[in-house]
Amino acid sequence: MNPWVIDTWELVLRLCLAVVLGGAIGLERERRNRAAGFRTNILVCLGSTLIMLLSMYGFAEFADEENVRMDPARLAAQVISGIGFLGAGVILFNGLSITGLTTAATLWVVAAIGLAAGAGFYYAAGITTVIVLFSLLVLNKIESRWIHSSKVIEMEITSDESNHVLAKVMKTIEEFRAEAKKFSINRSDDNSDRIVIKLSLKLTRAHAIQDL
Repeated sequence: MNPWVIDTWELVLRLCLAVVLGGAIGLERERRNRAAGFRTNILVCLGSTLIMLLSMYGFAEFADEENVRMDPARLAAQVISGIGFLGAGVILFNGLSITGLTTAATLWVVAAIGLAAGAGFYYAAGITTVIVLFSLLVLNKIESRWIHSSKVIEMEITSDESNHVLAKVMKTIEEFRAEAKKFSINRSDDNSDRIVIKLSLKLTRAHAIQDL
């Protein structure tokens, strides 16, 4: 068997597997109304698979030429680097708060799953998909119920606009040894000079919430 040649049905199988695995993860993201949803994850996974196939089999006619060194990993390596522009596109900044990191990480993993499917690494691609879905569906609930619910509190402070307000808020947070997980500042909706500061704070002492 020639390692640089692939059967047509095997080619179709790998591309279809990419659609199924990428779609499974994308469906979960779509249900949560994330920026990168069902179709985006499918396209990322499918595109990565095609690039892997191209890298491995697209230049078979040159494999037996003198002074030619085939490197199937070369194009694949560029996918892992290049997927960053998509990840950056789904990360949103609102004031000092950041959202979309999980979706960006999901796109990166989906690209890796596509490369694995394209290389014929079926078992690893399937197991990774299962682990990703477990992380997004099960671990998310565990995190929300047992970690965030007991340690993270949401606060909203409305105040007159002043250069001293933010300094006082930050000083108070520091005094209580709290960690700001999210922090955003916006103008009040009533078109006044008042500002609204929204905080997600992680406290080391649960009984300090009221004092804070």
